[in-house]
Amino acid sequence: MLLHAHTATHPYPTLPYPHTSILLKMEYEAVIGLEVHTQLKTRSKIFCSCSTEFGAKPNHNTCPICQGMPGVLPILNKQVVEFGIRTALAMNCTIADYSLFARKNYFYPDLPKAYQISQYELPLAQHGWIEIQVDGISKKIGVTRIHMEEDAGKSIHDENITGSKNYSFIDFNRCGMPLLEIVSEPDMRSPEEAREYLLKLKGILEYLEVSDCNMEEGSLRCDANISVRPKGSTKLGTKTEVKNMNSFKNVQRALEYEMARQIQILEEGGRIVQETCLWDVDQGVTRPMRSKEEAHDYRYFPEPDLVPLVIDKEWIEQIRKSLPELADARTARFISQYGIPEYDARVLTASKFIADYYENTVKLYPNPKVVSNWVMGDILRKLKEHEEADIRTCPITPQHLAGMLKLIEEGTISGKIAKVVFEDMYATGKMPEEIVKEKGLIQISDEKEVAAVVDRIIAANPETVAQYKAGKQKAFGFFVGEVMKATQGKANPQLVNKLLKEKLST
Repeated sequence: MLLHAHTATHPYPTLPYPHTSILLKMEYEAVIGLEVHTQLKTRSKIFCSCSTEFGAKPNHNTCPICQGMPGVLPILNKQVVEFGIRTALAMNCTIADYSLFARKNYFYPDLPKAYQISQYELPLAQHGWIEIQVDGISKKIGVTRIHMEEDAGKSIHDENITGSKNYSFIDFNRCGMPLLEIVSEPDMRSPEEAREYLLKLKGILEYLEVSDCNMEEGSLRCDANISVRPKGSTKLGTKTEVKNMNSFKNVQRALEYEMARQIQILEEGGRIVQETCLWDVDQGVTRPMRSKEEAHDYRYFPEPDLVPLVIDKEWIEQIRKSLPELADARTARFISQYGIPEYDARVLTASKFIADYYENTVKLYPNPKVVSNWVMGDILRKLKEHEEADIRTCPITPQHLAGMLKLIEEGTISGKIAKVVFEDMYATGKMPEEIVKEKGLIQISDEKEVAAVVDRIIAANPETVAQYKAGKQKAFGFFVGEVMKATQGKANPQLVNKLLKEKLST
C-alpha cells in the first residue's frame, strides 16, 4: 500500500531544475520550518571528558560513558550550557531558569545506549527570532526553541572502507558530541528565505565562536519541513521533511525541487503524502525515506541520571555582557565608521572572518571603499571558484592585498596589471612587490616613452584619427586599447589618456 501511495499520489518526477516554469506559473507559496543541529566547539564531549577532535582514528575518542556501558553516569559539561545560553541570547530567546534533560528512545546500531540524552518538554530556551533580509526587505523568523543534546555515532556503509557491501562499520567517536538543536517557526515562505535564514544563523554562531559550522564535517546539519498552499491562504498544507542537505546551496535547491514537486501533484489533482524524504544531490531530486506510518515513537521521559538544570539569572547577565559585536551591529558600524554603502557592509559582515579580513586590510591600507571593492569582487570570486570553506584559507592575506593596493596608488602598477598580480599572488602566495619585480610589471610613467608609443599608434591609424575628429568618441577607446596593447598593459593609463587628448586635438 505504501508503494502504491508513492506511485499514485506522490511521484518523484524528473523536473528540470530550477523548475522555473512551475514556480512562476502557479500562485503558491511555501511554508518552511528548519531544524538545525550545530556541534559546539568545546574541547570535551557533553557528558564525559573525551576529546571532540575531528578526524581521529575510529573509536579512539571514546570511554565507557559515551559508549553507554552499564553503571556509568553522565556529568554535564558547563561550557556546553554557556555556549547554549550565548546562542539563545544572540537569537533573542527567553532562557529557562529551570530545564530538564530527557531520554529519547530509539534503537539504531550507532546509538549504543538505545536512547539519546536530549531535552524535550522543558528546553534551555524558547521564543526567539532572527532577522533576515531578502531583496532589501527585512523579515523576522521566529525561533521556537533551542535545546542541548548528545550526538549519536556514525554508521559506515562504504564498500571501499568495509571491503564488502554485506558489512557496515560503526565509529563511536561522534557519540556524546555536544549539539544544540535550533528549531525555527514555519515563517519562511520561499527557499531563498530559508537559505538566508541559515546563512544568518551560521554567521551568529561564528561571531559567538561556539561552533565552526563546518557542514562537510557535520558541524552544521539541517532538516527542513515544507508544505505549499495557495497564496493568501492561511490553511497549512501537508508537509514533508527533507534531509541530507549538506550545503546552503543544496538546501535551497532541495526546497525548490520539493516545492515544485508538491505544486505539480496538487495541480494534477493528487494529494501530498506526509513523509520524510532524502535529497539526492547527484540526481537533483528528493526521494522517499519513510512515511508517517513508519515515524518513530520516541517515548520521551525525564533523564534519571541528571538533575534538573537551574540557571542563575546573574550568570545569564554575565554571559550577556560578554557577547561580542554581532553582524547587525557591525554592519551599522561599518557604514558609519568607514562610509561604505549598506550593501557593501552587509556582504562584508555576513561572515565574521570576512569582516575581520576587511578590517585588517583597512588598517594597512586606509581606503575603505577601495578595499571593499576588492574583497567583495576579486577575493570572494576566487574563494567561490575554489570552493574554499572560508576566507581564512585564502592565500592572499590582508598584507598581500594592502601591499598591492599601495603599488596601484603609488603608480608602480596599473589597475590592469594589478589583476595579473592578484592572480599570481593567489596561485603562489608571493608578496606583490616580489611578483612585480620578477615579471617586470612596473608601470611605464615616463612621458617621453609613452608619447613615442602614442605618436606611432596615431600615425598608423589615420582613418581612425579622422573618425575621432569627426565626433566619433568610440575611436578614442580604440587608441587607448592599442597603446596599452603595445606596452603590454604597462603604460600609465592617466598619462595615456592625457597624451592622446593632447595629440588628437591638434
